[in-house]
Amino acid sequence: MAPSPREASPKLSQAMDDCRDRVNKTISSLLPPTDLVEAKLFDAMRYAALGGGKRLRPFMVMEGARVFGVDAGRARRVAAAAEFVHCYSLAHDDLPAMDNSDLRRGKPSLHKQYDDATALLAGDALLTLAFEVLADPETHEDPRVRVELIASLAGAVGMHGMVGGQMLDLIGEKQEFDVGTISRMQRMKTGKLIAFCCEAGAILGKANPAHRQSLRNYAHDLGLAFQVTDDLLDVESNVHELGKPVNQDGKKSTFVSAMGREQARTRAQMLVDQSISHLRVFDEGRVDLLKDLARYVLERRV
Repeated sequence: MAPSPREASPKLSQAMDDCRDRVNKTISSLLPPTDLVEAKLFDAMRYAALGGGKRLRPFMVMEGARVFGVDAGRARRVAAAAEFVHCYSLAHDDLPAMDNSDLRRGKPSLHKQYDDATALLAGDALLTLAFEVLADPETHEDPRVRVELIASLAGAVGMHGMVGGQMLDLIGEKQEFDVGTISRMQRMKTGKLIAFCCEAGAILGKANPAHRQSLRNYAHDLGLAFQVTDDLLDVESNVHELGKPVNQDGKKSTFVSAMGREQARTRAQMLVDQSISHLRVFDEGRVDLLKDLARYVLERRV
C-alpha cells in the first residue's frame, strides 16, 4: 500500500526524525544561550533555528554524506550550517519589507516574537555563523574541502543564488513571468541551496565527479519539484497544516499561476521521476532514502 499523501513512508519518517533530533543537538551546541548584554540576539537566533521544521535540507546533507561514508559528526556540522542559512532566509522573508508574514512553523514569525530590527540582525548572524562553522577545522581536516564547502554555499545563497532569486520573486509581484523565468527564479531561490545540501556529502567524501554530477542533477530536479508542490500547497492547503499563512502568492508569478494546477501537478511528477533517475549510477540500496525523499516531496501536505 502506498504511503498516505500526508506522510512519509515509515522508514523515511523514522530516518528524518532521527536526523532532526541529532541535528537539533548540534545546532544547540553551536548556538548556546548566553548571559551577555546582547543576549537578545542569541535568543532570537535560537528561536529561529530551533523553532521546529522538518529539517529536509539537513537530511539531504546527512544522506549524501552517508552514501560516501563520511563521519556523521562532520556531516552534522555541515547540516547545521545549511539549516542556519535556511532559517536566516525565512527570518528575512517574513519581514514586512518582504512577505510580511506573521506566522512561521505554527508560531509567531521572528519579527513578531521580537521586533523587525532583531529579526534582521538575527538573520545576518545566522548566515555568518554558517560560514564560521564550515571554516572550522572540526568540520574537516582538509582546508581544501572546507574552502570548497564555503565557496559552494556562497554561490548557492548569493546574488546568483537564493538572494538573486528572492529579488526575482519581488519583481514577479509586478511583472508576469513565463514558465522559463519562473523555473530560473525558483532554481535560484530554492534549488541552489538544495543542490548544495545534496552535494555537500560528496564534497566531504571527496567523491568522484560523476557521482557528484548525479547528485547535482538529482537536486536540480528535486528543487524544482519542491517549489511546484509548494506553489500548489499555497492554494490548496490551510494555515493549520502548513503552519504559515496560505494564499500568500496571489500576486506573484508561480508555477500554478503560469500553468494551472493540473499542469503543475504533472510537472512535479515528471521532475520527481527525473530526479530519481539520476541516482541510477549508485548501487541498489545505497540511495533508497534519497529516492523516498523525492517521492515524499511530491506527496507532502506540509
